[in-house]
Amino acid sequence: MIEQLRVPVIVAPMAGGGSTPELVAAVVGAGGFGFTPGGYLSVQAMAEQIAKTSALTDGRFGVNLFVPGPNAKPDLGDYPERVAVESARLGVEPGDPRWEDDDFPAKLEIVLAQRVPVVSFTFGLPDTADVDRLHAAGAEIVATVTTPAEAQQATQLGVDALAVQGFEAGGHRGTLTDDGVSPGGGEEFGLLALIRRVSAVTDLPLIAAGGLVHGADVAAVLTAGAVAAQLGSAFLRCPEAGTSATHQAALRDGTRRTAITRAFTGRPARGLVNRFLSENTEDAPVGYPQVHHLTRPMRAAAAKAGDPELVHLWAGQTYQLAEELPAAELVARLDREARAAVERVSRRLG
Repeated sequence: MIEQLRVPVIVAPMAGGGSTPELVAAVVGAGGFGFTPGGYLSVQAMAEQIAKTSALTDGRFGVNLFVPGPNAKPDLGDYPERVAVESARLGVEPGDPRWEDDDFPAKLEIVLAQRVPVVSFTFGLPDTADVDRLHAAGAEIVATVTTPAEAQQATQLGVDALAVQGFEAGGHRGTLTDDGVSPGGGEEFGLLALIRRVSAVTDLPLIAAGGLVHGADVAAVLTAGAVAAQLGSAFLRCPEAGTSATHQAALRDGTRRTAITRAFTGRPARGLVNRFLSENTEDAPVGYPQVHHLTRPMRAAAAKAGDPELVHLWAGQTYQLAEELPAAELVARLDREARAAVERVSRRLG
């Protein structure tokens, strides 16, 4: 289905509020595709998001699920105390650094019952039984990968397409496992290099993600071998997005650099550099979702208070080039720019 899009542009599943039913529906209505994020939501809230998106568009859209990691007990050291000090400045208590499975089994049952046409997975892979059940329900399965080895693993499982994520991408790195040593959780590839490397080990359709913000970027990844481009940061400033006012202001300002950090969630993610990221990235513990739950009250309070120094500000490396446009206009612009880029290349090659 992804290969048949009128406009080969996909709005990424930005969990935590960035993606909304209105945003997904607008992109779908403009000829693209979108994923409703299931991560961080309760089962009921996810079902309501799917229902609301369905009410806003007659087109098809997908759902993204977080695959839970093992129930481990990471060594958080003095991190809870450090987070407690920062939380107190905002008048809140730190959260409980607990493990949980994001209600993955129940959410899987929802997408099966709703017969969602495309289901994507991040932070891991579904098991063979889940793949068989999804295929039996008529769903296409997309796995998020960041290395050729992960691509091979997903291909052997029998998924239908791969979302290949370059290190330029904003938000969480989609690594299947975090090695706990590398800043990015494992070997890091730029998007074009990753497309070529993954294309060498699998024939599956590829969805390219990471730092794409212009139609020429869309044309570039299509030329490199992808069937569609997935954009996240490019849509964060759309009026349909659920980006917080604090996050919006930082994106609009455009003066902060980006960096990959585990400081906010215990898992590598790219965001705008602020005080909390700068002071804690070097020795932030590895432990998702424990660190995510620990810092969540602090981050929510900071966003509400308009304090950009204590909240995650996810953004890709090209975030400064994103514009404040309605989502449908952005998709149309990306389409025009991509076509113009292809024409320029065709002329250049004679």
